[in-house]
Amino acid sequence: MLDRRAFLATTAAVGLSAAFGRGAAAQDGPAATTKLVVADQSELVRNLLEASGEGSKLEFQFELPNFAGGPAIYEAIRAEALDIAYVGDTPPIQARAAGTLLPIVATFTREVAQYRLTSRPGLVINKLSELKGKSVSYIEGSGRQVFLIEALNRAGLKLDDVQLVKLRIADLPDAIRSGAIDVAVLQEPHVTRLVNQVGASPVLDPEERKLLPSTSYFYARPAVLADPDKAAAVRQFIGAFVRAGRWSNDNEDAWAKHYYTDFQRIAPDDTAAILAGQSPLVFQTSVEAIPHHQKLIDILYQSGSLKERFDAAGSFVDTFDDVIAGARA
Repeated sequence: MLDRRAFLATTAAVGLSAAFGRGAAAQDGPAATTKLVVADQSELVRNLLEASGEGSKLEFQFELPNFAGGPAIYEAIRAEALDIAYVGDTPPIQARAAGTLLPIVATFTREVAQYRLTSRPGLVINKLSELKGKSVSYIEGSGRQVFLIEALNRAGLKLDDVQLVKLRIADLPDAIRSGAIDVAVLQEPHVTRLVNQVGASPVLDPEERKLLPSTSYFYARPAVLADPDKAAAVRQFIGAFVRAGRWSNDNEDAWAKHYYTDFQRIAPDDTAAILAGQSPLVFQTSVEAIPHHQKLIDILYQSGSLKERFDAAGSFVDTFDDVIAGARA
């Protein structure tokens, strides 16, 4: 872990990296031999690029290794095995708190959270306050962490009021299926599968659907932003991803069939239910994204999960804001 002086030096270095990235972004495009390794989750990015046709337009080589959650991605990017990564809202905060500043280069969000508090078979939770005393999954460094903390906040509870069970993200569905824990923070299609297969239940409190928007980021290694060809590839990739997301908003049924029905093997009726509870993707520039990121930092700090409160603006670069604004139009 870096001490404070080293952390500030890292922050300054990232600022230089962002400047290099901005210069690189102005060139026509990356060399054809440029390779970008992008961490994916649930193969969402790969499917979006494939279904929309945007992936075939990229003028560089790319790989999309699939990961189960932010902690595993963090270790891979620290080992320089990744260039950029698709992560939830908490991983950039935890990385920065640990002394590793991984600049956020793009933000996308949905007004309604994709996380669901889901209880084991035989347990129905009608109010968030009924979480008190329950065994609940807790994955530090994942977007699930801040979602759970905010759920407890809304119920007037603290982390000490529940039994926190640390699990890997990949183990959450089986933990609910078997009844090993009472409640887990899950995403689709796992929620629908468990409801249909074993009688699990999403928390029924309407407040649960109002907790936080479902925000995700792409963050990058600073060295990638300092490399002209890599930075140009990141620029092109972000533009393609935003256009792919816009395509999914405009073609909901085609996207749902491609990803949920055909890829995830979800029945058409269940696919329709997932779609009904999902709000459109919204793509944000750094300026637009900073206030919500600050709110997340404050939630984690006030819960005692962060030792130091820091300024969210220091986690972003504006290098690619113009391509985001242009591609989302």
